[in-house]
Amino acid sequence: MKLATYKDGSRDGQLVVVSRDLTTAHFATGIATRMQQLLDDWNFISPQLEDLYQTLNQGKARHGFAFEPAKCMAPLPRACQWADGSAYINHVELVRRARKAEVPESFYTDPLMYQGGSDDFLGPCDAAVFADEAWGIDFEAELAVVTGDIPMGCSAERALEGIRLVMLANDWSLRHLIPAELAKGFGFFQSKPATAFSPVAVTPDELGEAWRGGRLHLTLQSTWNGRTVGLTEAGPEMTFHFGQLIAHMARTRRVRAGSIVGSGTVSNQDWSRGYACIAEKRAIETIEGGEPKTGFMQDGDTIRIEMKGADGQSVFGAIEQTVQVEDAR
Repeated sequence: MKLATYKDGSRDGQLVVVSRDLTTAHFATGIATRMQQLLDDWNFISPQLEDLYQTLNQGKARHGFAFEPAKCMAPLPRACQWADGSAYINHVELVRRARKAEVPESFYTDPLMYQGGSDDFLGPCDAAVFADEAWGIDFEAELAVVTGDIPMGCSAERALEGIRLVMLANDWSLRHLIPAELAKGFGFFQSKPATAFSPVAVTPDELGEAWRGGRLHLTLQSTWNGRTVGLTEAGPEMTFHFGQLIAHMARTRRVRAGSIVGSGTVSNQDWSRGYACIAEKRAIETIEGGEPKTGFMQDGDTIRIEMKGADGQSVFGAIEQTVQVEDAR
């Protein structure tokens, strides 16, 4: 099934069921009001929502209405945790090669991961507000999953069973703030502002044959200022699948229902497929010509991130955001 969260003036919004073709929706009121409520009691609530989903797809839902992504919050507007991996080792190789640094052998066997802010996510059409263009504003087109409860020490195979929902993410980065933060030895913080997610989150069964082995075998399209800059394949080159990322999280602690796990920037060895973040394009330019030529995003720039199925239809709806630079002081 497909689910979204509508804005209603509250912090957690209103859970809605969305039709397979993303044209109609129905409030889940009477079954569950919030996404976290569903995740906390998945086995009891999800079958009821599945029934509503089928009724909606059949055109028989009495109170259906036109689905509007602009009214959506993130599917899970605030989460127990947001942990973002770097599952595409090609991305790491490119960035390090551009600065003439070796990739440690451990990076190929042990996933990179950071824990970001989970108290405030952006909706798919919300403006991305930053105080200064000089910070190096960059989009990052990714996949993400939402988990149920995962026990400590869980295997990668068992972890796959705990994936409840799949969605897209735009993990905004402020590239010029990153070096100073990493130099402190404590990781990202100010350089990773609020992340945005797709309008709709989808259960893995809805993805059919495209979802296999903890990877989503579809093309992720990134469109910057109306120009397609990336048609990256999300499946074949994902070094660590989502089960492995979740197991990495759960090695020393439990992972609770409502945790979100990101894939990191989707990246391919075939440079003709484009890029899912500007930093990667700049790395390629540096490797080829000695210096980067592409600048980072500016006030008024737009980014659209979307993934379509084999039928050509949008799977999750699109993240469509505009950069807004303003001093919030």
